[in-house]
Amino acid sequence: MTQAPLIDPAQAARIAAADVPDAFATLGAHPDDGAWVVRAHVPGAEAVALAGRDGGAEIATLEPAGAPGLFAARLAERPAPWRLRARRGGDVWEIEDPYQFGPVLGAQDEHYISEGAHMRLWERLGAHPTTHEGVAGVAFAVWAPSARRVSVVGAFNDWDGRRHLMRPRGASGIWEIFAPGVEAGALYKYEIMAADGRVLPLKADPVGFGSEHPPATASIVRDLSGRDWRDGEWLAARAARQRRDAPISIYETHLPSWRRAENNRPLSYHELADQLVPYVRDMGFTHIEALPVSEYPFDGSWGYQPVGLYAPTIRHGAPGEFRDFVEACHAAGIGLILDWVPAHFPVDPHGLAMFDGQALYEHADPREGFHPDWNTAIYNYGRREVSNFLIANALYWLKEHHVDGLRVDAVASMLYRDYSRKEGEWIPNRYGGRENLEAVEFIRRMNQTVYGEDASVMTVAEESTAWPGVSKPVDAGGLGFGYKWNMGWMHDTLTYIGKDPIHRRHHHHQMTFGLVYAFSENFILPLSHDEVVHGKGSMYARMPGDEWQRFANLRAYYGFMWTHPGKKLMFMGLEWGQRAEWNADAALDWAALDNPLHKGVQTLIRDLNRLYRETPALHAKDCESDGFQWIEADAADQSLYAWARFGAAGDAPVLIAANFTPVPREGVRIGVPAPGRWREVLNTDAVAYGGSGYRPNSARDSEAVAAQGREHSLTLDLPPLGLTAFVLEK
Repeated sequence: MTQAPLIDPAQAARIAAADVPDAFATLGAHPDDGAWVVRAHVPGAEAVALAGRDGGAEIATLEPAGAPGLFAARLAERPAPWRLRARRGGDVWEIEDPYQFGPVLGAQDEHYISEGAHMRLWERLGAHPTTHEGVAGVAFAVWAPSARRVSVVGAFNDWDGRRHLMRPRGASGIWEIFAPGVEAGALYKYEIMAADGRVLPLKADPVGFGSEHPPATASIVRDLSGRDWRDGEWLAARAARQRRDAPISIYETHLPSWRRAENNRPLSYHELADQLVPYVRDMGFTHIEALPVSEYPFDGSWGYQPVGLYAPTIRHGAPGEFRDFVEACHAAGIGLILDWVPAHFPVDPHGLAMFDGQALYEHADPREGFHPDWNTAIYNYGRREVSNFLIANALYWLKEHHVDGLRVDAVASMLYRDYSRKEGEWIPNRYGGRENLEAVEFIRRMNQTVYGEDASVMTVAEESTAWPGVSKPVDAGGLGFGYKWNMGWMHDTLTYIGKDPIHRRHHHHQMTFGLVYAFSENFILPLSHDEVVHGKGSMYARMPGDEWQRFANLRAYYGFMWTHPGKKLMFMGLEWGQRAEWNADAALDWAALDNPLHKGVQTLIRDLNRLYRETPALHAKDCESDGFQWIEADAADQSLYAWARFGAAGDAPVLIAANFTPVPREGVRIGVPAPGRWREVLNTDAVAYGGSGYRPNSARDSEAVAAQGREHSLTLDLPPLGLTAFVLEK
């Protein structure tokens, strides 16, 4: 009787061609009619034997079986853990056989991933150095449900997709393999065969923790375990530092261009910790907001087209060095917010687009899945695994890297199906409307999950429409963000301040209109990178008049911003009025600070931050309507404004008066919210800031003379293009 071959010839051919859905069903050790059959695939070998791990003695010789590189033997019992000893000519080498190892993922992981409910997704997918069944290596896992075959490839297997064919995990769509001997630092990608047999361009790991320096695109195995964090004191106090009643002043930073090292090199995370963090602390900002640090292929996107959502960009260093930067922020009392981009992703061939040969992360129909403004793909928020991937990513940055908040980019583009689309270029929702209901549900679930995990963090929406309740809790019908950028305030006030003063009387309302809705959301007042790029010019260049007047306008405008309700955000370089538009390929113009006018603006920002932090009336009720009163809002012909700010009971109120003309205003009577002695605490026209020093107002007692509906008032001399603030002395 002829014994059946140890491997079916057709199956052998499929394995040799790396066209088999589950190599683990054939390779490795399998029971067979009371015995065990061991099969191995070692491309390039002429002979293979099993060798013991402990002493290295050969256990059995495998015979060629059905196709080049395939070997098999029938044994009486399952062999002890083995290594494969391969020979070709005079060369001998040993490898661990990946097909002798059992799965790493458990059934519970499969279940939660299938349900889109695995909120620690990064702990299971991606590449994890580990010891499995007594052997050190890396556990790889990736989601590719439409793939016919998935292999992990890297220098450890000569980038050969035949050597580490991954194990499919049923309906979950997950593929996994334990690769013995692979270590942290190894380069890798996934080789995916689509359902139609096409081998796709090699894919980077969607949940990879590291990447090569662009333009190279391989993922890098990184070990995130074992971090000894030392920021417990910061984390314990974080909730109080990020509440609605806290002073929050954010320094928005593009890390690669804040400063440059030799040869125009971006600073490393360690250099940023040594230079950026002390600078921000000295300037009095409470937070740094970094433009996206998730790995991205194209420098010109500034990070807003990320491919590696789980990988801190290698441009500044490895993940451990990024964590050092986070810890340095916290040690200095500075919070770190990251710009986070769940709105879209680029279609680079190594990225998420058509990841397993099908539209997996994106919609198949370009009317839903393609963004015409940015030529990028849009996530399919209605697919539970995609939603899970994104929400877990938000948690990943907060949990694994101790980041303090996420500013979500381009929220408006997520909320509306017709965003930037013409008639016929979009598909209505199931009710016939333009709202993207799946994106709304994703946003709400993300915010609920994040705040449910840790209420001390913050999420911020860059949202430019009138969508209601962006920063209201989900259970109150809102989207659940902690804060929202006030884009309307930014647009109106920048339009006003850019006018020649002689014309400002006709645009007076642009400085007051923001108070109509200022307390409808928890607002942040943003002067962001978007306002100093793409031909808009610098903030300095937007100001009218000669050099002195431009600086005066800028100082007065900054004073208006810092004394207006709302948290503050300022992009780097604006704090000294850089004259050139922001260039992401070069450092800021630090030499400008040799000019006393630029230095004066920087000094003003430092003092504004100090005043804002130390004066409860200027921050405690940023988001409450009883924290603000107009004193004078209708003096359009004089371009004059006056208002008061209030804190909690017992906090001294603040009176602010602004003159947005180059004409000094003498003897202006301004009503005060309470009688008493008022002391000047801010004058943007001070000589120290580069101003004229026109008639500084000494401390003075209010008079029982009615003005602007108040029983008491002060007589003030208001400087040209200047803003003054007074606090009531107790």
